[in-house]
Amino acid sequence: MATTDDPKSLLERVLREGLARVAPDAAGVEIQLERPRNPEHGDFSCNVAMQLARLLKRKPREVAQQVVESVQGDLAASGQFAPLEIAGTGFINVRLSPLARAAVVHRVLAEGADFGRSRATARERVQVEFVSANPTGPLHVGHGRGAAYGASLAALLEFAGAEVSREFYVNDAGRQMDILALSVWLRYLQARGTVVPFPEDGYRGDYVRDIAARLADAHVSRFARDIDVADTQAFPVAQPGDDADAALDAQIAAAKVLLGGDWNALHHFALEAMLEDQREDLADFRVSFDSWYSEASLFERGAVERTVQRLLARGHLYEKDGALWFRSTQFGDEKDRVVRRENGQYTYFASDIAYHADKFARGYDRLIDIWGADHHGYIPRVRGALEALGLDAGRLSVALVQFAVLYRGGEKVAMGKRSGDFVTLRELREEVGNDAARFFYILRRSDQHLDFDLDLAKSESQDNPVYYVQYAHARLCSVFAQWGGDAARLVDIALAPLVSAREATLMRTLAEFPDLVQSAARELAPHSVAFYARELAAQFHSYYNAERILVDDEALCAARLALCAAVRQVLANALSLLGVNAPEEM
Repeated sequence: MATTDDPKSLLERVLREGLARVAPDAAGVEIQLERPRNPEHGDFSCNVAMQLARLLKRKPREVAQQVVESVQGDLAASGQFAPLEIAGTGFINVRLSPLARAAVVHRVLAEGADFGRSRATARERVQVEFVSANPTGPLHVGHGRGAAYGASLAALLEFAGAEVSREFYVNDAGRQMDILALSVWLRYLQARGTVVPFPEDGYRGDYVRDIAARLADAHVSRFARDIDVADTQAFPVAQPGDDADAALDAQIAAAKVLLGGDWNALHHFALEAMLEDQREDLADFRVSFDSWYSEASLFERGAVERTVQRLLARGHLYEKDGALWFRSTQFGDEKDRVVRRENGQYTYFASDIAYHADKFARGYDRLIDIWGADHHGYIPRVRGALEALGLDAGRLSVALVQFAVLYRGGEKVAMGKRSGDFVTLRELREEVGNDAARFFYILRRSDQHLDFDLDLAKSESQDNPVYYVQYAHARLCSVFAQWGGDAARLVDIALAPLVSAREATLMRTLAEFPDLVQSAARELAPHSVAFYARELAAQFHSYYNAERILVDDEALCAARLALCAAVRQVLANALSLLGVNAPEEM
């Protein structure tokens, strides 16, 4: 939030007081101050005259003139504003005085890493759930985009004043985990010399062999079983023409019988191995979570059963063909959805409903789910289930993330999970580095397609956006290294010598950062911060190439150093929100 002597806050207050004099009946009209894209139109623009014109039954320009006359004296007395201008159909354009515009430099230097941070005391409790990948394989580059987006969004929301909890929902119940456990077990048996076929739809990546090897090291023979592949009743083997899913389920069922109580131990070992890998990968990517929430715990605590009973009692479920269905068409879904199958097993949808009900029970003011774009159709049924439970579905926001497509040498890199033919997040980070990965992932809106150019991400050129922004920060650090003075004494330096157009542009952009933080948080759009950082870096590079910083004129040199210190700080603040380092040298 801006401080009380911030020009924008002062302008809003004076305009509000002026409106009360011009139109006492318009107390509820909101003062909207926009920053014009064209600096020639001023530092702020206000359209309140257009909002009032219909109420007052007068032309907008006439209303604008009356508003200007009402507030001009107070604004002039503050010494922070040039005379107001009326433009177009009735816009009121506002220009700051040179000293008022320069005041942002002092403010940045005084607030440091907190410049742009909200000072709100009443903090909204927000939960951000993201990544939530099935623990059936290493994180791939698609998960990486969700991780980068979620982490940056959470950091942005905190900076904008929210109290944020980051959560990873662990899908540790259901068929996919059974397939992983079976795949690990079969590789374990094969490594011991047991001839056993591997199912076509099993998990085939090298990571499965690695887990199997670790299983053998930890439990030399505990999971060994004599299997006669000819005995298809004891261990069914898929035959040509068999239904692949049915055959796989039959093998899982057989494995559970053969292993008995050891099946749960096998299942747990495979799960923990994958979770350990995912936690380590994310931590190395500078992505952390406050909680890892187990889907299986919902069943263990009876939460899924209780939630289904609540829906049943409220009349939102019905039986058909032996299954239990949710009337999701009553809430805008294209068809009704099964919550309990005819075999008595609950669906993923049932556990998702219970999970979201639990989120509400934990008392968050707002819930933000980050899902893959292929889950778009899932939104209305989840919202509908919340409404059916009598909960405020408006408190749930869902941000969709398109998967990233990698290109190397102009060629698309293939993806595919069960075969093991996919690029992991770890491999991407090793190739381009964490900073490039985090920045490139966030450069577009999350719901827009992203082509990730590996060659560009590794290049040291101005065409590489992360290199370009980081180089600006390193360049600034180089200036201060050459100067060799104490940057702390620049906080109160006189800024009157800053009169060039490039300096005015830099100060104007610095002043936009707090508003940018608030709007990006409101719109769930951390990519706006990346755009801002790139724009500020471009303005500094232009300034650096056009002007000498360390000039002989001591007053001018000190003022320019103060401006550079402010630019360096705001670049660092923006990069921090994106999880990207601000290097001192490159």
